Amino acid sequence: MTNPESRPVLQWSAAMALSGTIGAVVLESGAAAPAVAFARCLVGGVLLVVWSLARGWFRDWRPTRRDLLLAVAGGLLLVGNWVLLFASYSLSSIGVSTVVYHTQPLILVGMAAMFLGEKVGRSHLVRAGVAFAGVVVISLSAQGDDGHPVRFAGIALALGAALLYAGASFIAKQLKHIRPHLLAALQLTVGAIVLAPALMFTPLPSTAPGLLWLLLLGTVHTAVMYVLMYASIGKLPTTTVALLSYLYPVVAVVVDMAAFGHRLTWPEGLGMLAVLAAALAPQRTKADMRNAQPGIPSRASR
Repeated sequence: MTNPESRPVLQWSAAMALSGTIGAVVLESGAAAPAVAFARCLVGGVLLVVWSLARGWFRDWRPTRRDLLLAVAGGLLLVGNWVLLFASYSLSSIGVSTVVYHTQPLILVGMAAMFLGEKVGRSHLVRAGVAFAGVVVISLSAQGDDGHPVRFAGIALALGAALLYAGASFIAKQLKHIRPHLLAALQLTVGAIVLAPALMFTPLPSTAPGLLWLLLLGTVHTAVMYVLMYASIGKLPTTTVALLSYLYPVVAVVVDMAAFGHRLTWPEGLGMLAVLAAALAPQRTKADMRNAQPGIPSRASR
């Protein structure tokens, strides 16, 4: 391939496809959400620290006190987002939780308007209304992997995760001057420290398969995925990133149906399309283009 965008496209596509399989790995591990998030932080954080050290990125890094405080705050929101999202899978389904979770870019725009005074265009208000309607339809019509209606608690947890992720992205926008690999390594370290006490109540799996699933999550679905995202995000147009970000929820829904037997009803499918169309629609204004798209880590990551 001679197109200069070919490599970044493949890297970003691979990262989005990996994101879509996270839910399956979480459920297969059999561990509670806090333990899964801890393992992801520990394994992924160690690998990212080693990667950054090998690249020499720590050598000249002199973070200010403000940077450290913001990074820690963003890390707490990021890790909290994982705990809520992972917990939502078993209460609804992987596909439902992932699609509802993709309301986060709309929430982020609202935060920018509230705290930074950025103007919210009419198109964003329309998309937000469509997405909200889609969530309502999903809540009323979707079925869980057990064949019963999804629990509202699962929808609420996914929305809570979206809110926390939007907050983490909002803070990350204030730390654009920090290399994303370093920021991610720091935040994952914070997450591992904060979640360690939770292991007294939600221990790690006692079986080898369960531990191997968590090892896979920390290595491939965290460290490798972060490297792929950060290697490609700055080299692709926003429209390309937004389009390829559809892979994340689409893969999650396909995996949910293929591996866990989730049956997609037509109202549920319609609600999912409404949420994704509203959240992933290409932005038209310069102000909108500055706002994070789903799948764009904004120096934080899913």
